[in-house]
Amino acid sequence: MSSTADQTLEARTVEASVNYLIDTGVKPVNETGAGDVRVIKHSGAHDPHIVTIHDGRPHRANLHLDEAGFELADHPTRMGDFHDPDELAAVYYPEMQRLIAERSGAKRVHVFDHTLRTSDEADRVARKLREPVKSVHNDYTDWSGPNRLRELLPDEAETLLKSRMAIIQVWRAINTPIARNPLAIVDARSLKPADFIAAERRFPDRVGEIYQFKYNPAHRWTWFPHLRRDEALVFKVYDSQTDGRARWGAHTSFDDPATAPNAAPRESIEIRAFAFF
Repeated sequence: MSSTADQTLEARTVEASVNYLIDTGVKPVNETGAGDVRVIKHSGAHDPHIVTIHDGRPHRANLHLDEAGFELADHPTRMGDFHDPDELAAVYYPEMQRLIAERSGAKRVHVFDHTLRTSDEADRVARKLREPVKSVHNDYTDWSGPNRLRELLPDEAETLLKSRMAIIQVWRAINTPIARNPLAIVDARSLKPADFIAAERRFPDRVGEIYQFKYNPAHRWTWFPHLRRDEALVFKVYDSQTDGRARWGAHTSFDDPATAPNAAPRESIEIRAFAFF
């Protein structure tokens, strides 16, 4: 489908509920079960708000990684089976390295993990997949971004951290276009320092940290309806550079009230990568 057709068919806004967090002054904790399958415990109280989410397709030419914190790329993939870890390593990881380098200008890209998600409960259990995350969050903080590099590339980390480093993620449909539980993302330029709440993320073998967010009516929300397998949402979750460019964002899955009752379950993949400049 051409971009012109996309704009004609999809240009709309939606009013939907997203889960912010109430700031109690106590650091929230999210605990993930063995195998990194799903969040099994979390503290902190959700603060749901109805927000206006704008279709990003008509405005995609004005959405850039260092400004909005995200952009949409037309990006066919040679992947056949996203559930095949060998194929992911041999085909998809190199594809993502090239895409992130092209979009960010990074001299080196190192993909360090991926997450497969589905909204189908039976498939999730059978394949040990993750569920869509229905809370407004950013995957790394000022502490956990550099710390993740130290964990994964310990011999190089301190040298690499002397220059600019970013963590960039890429999200896409792995089967049919996303009709259920799509991803919405906030324009980084509408985030304020007071919106951020650091939350501990506990895994069986390590402790990380993410940002969750307080409600701010100034947040500008965007989503790309019916994101296809040949499209990729590229977004930033950490940047060490503090010169005014986007350093991170906020994103969440949401329930689109226009979703048909018989819509196919969401099936998606996100990859995480270090980008070095």
